[in-house]
Amino acid sequence: MSLFGAMNTAISGLTAQSSAFGNIGDNVANSQTVGYKRVDTNFIDYLTTSTSKVNGPGAVVATPDYVNDVQGTITQTDNTLGLAIAGQGFFAVSQQNGEVNNIPTFNQQQFYSRAGDFHMNKNGFLVNSAGYYLNGWPVDSNTGLVNQNTLKPIQVTQTVYNPVATTQVTLSANLPATPAVSPIQSDVNVYDSLGKLHTITLNWTQNATNDWALTMSADGTALAGSADVQFGTGAAGSTPAGTISGVTSTDFGVSPAYQPGNLDAQPAWLSFNVDFGTGTTQPIQLSFGSYGLSSGLTQYAGTQYSLRGLTQNGVPPGAFSSVSTEASGNMVVNYDNGQSRVIAQVPVVTFNDPDALQRQDGQAFTASTGSGTPLAESAGSNGAGTLVTQSIESSNVDIASEFSKLIVAQQAYSANTKMVTTAAQMLQQTIDMKQ
Repeated sequence: MSLFGAMNTAISGLTAQSSAFGNIGDNVANSQTVGYKRVDTNFIDYLTTSTSKVNGPGAVVATPDYVNDVQGTITQTDNTLGLAIAGQGFFAVSQQNGEVNNIPTFNQQQFYSRAGDFHMNKNGFLVNSAGYYLNGWPVDSNTGLVNQNTLKPIQVTQTVYNPVATTQVTLSANLPATPAVSPIQSDVNVYDSLGKLHTITLNWTQNATNDWALTMSADGTALAGSADVQFGTGAAGSTPAGTISGVTSTDFGVSPAYQPGNLDAQPAWLSFNVDFGTGTTQPIQLSFGSYGLSSGLTQYAGTQYSLRGLTQNGVPPGAFSSVSTEASGNMVVNYDNGQSRVIAQVPVVTFNDPDALQRQDGQAFTASTGSGTPLAESAGSNGAGTLVTQSIESSNVDIASEFSKLIVAQQAYSANTKMVTTAAQMLQQTIDMKQ
């Protein structure tokens, strides 16, 4: 009977609108949730009988319409570890399921999220507000190579930057052609294998117009030996005037002699060994630039020594200072000695159909048969979104739109209740016909 059919259809409408109302309520409640993706509602018509002459009342069913591929607003934050994805993709995250000896254990299931409000917890892991651990590709601390075959929770464990002994010193200066005093002294600070600072003193004495003798001392103790550094005169077959033309020594290692006609830059240097009392002899190479070029050590007009640049590759020990992120996805640990180290790289994981991901607690998702295979890519490559540092992605819920849906759902629900009460009245009238 069509009255019963109409009543059943209206009841299914009430159920469907209730589901829609629940989705709207979920969206409104999570309008301020970081990385939340809204849920719209699809209504599907189910038939009983439908021919050219007969149409039996059917039913309507509400199904969720997940909107995971629509980006929320990206806003800046004072959290230096905050990350947002501009474009497609998700962060790979892990869920803690226990702890052994104060070390967390993780669910084998891989999770994905757009909630990038990460912070460092007590164990040095990067965790978002929902408690998920950020995963990344590990970086070899020695080679700097990224291992893209492994994804694991990022943990800051390298809280000390080990000292690096100085092996290379590069000097850029001008020795005056007519020095006011001789010898000329200049100091170079270097580090030993324990990270202790030492001073190498260079003593320059002019032997002739274009020839200088170099002797050295370490922390005030003279090093045995000397070297001669010659400068070009500009004559045919020589290096340009004022640039290094030769380095000679019977005590120290020196660079190969200048080869006229060789267009490649030929380095000029000397090497020596010094004992800083660490138990081992430390080799150091002192670079003067290149033969025939004015970018290193020169001898031009003047009476005063002029230091233009001085660098060395030694590093003192450093303690952990902070962690920062880069747009490339590099997770960088900074130390108080001015050094930094990349410990991991954050990939962006994409899916063919992100709307088919299975939703989980805490703004997280898991892969499903409908979503396709997860593909971890470097940020900004192969369709993956780019990373925005010190930022977070807000919910993609539009409150004004949700209120409009709320009004429509309310009116549709009221109309279905009217259908039910009217059908009930008509049935009652039919029953009253027996009396």
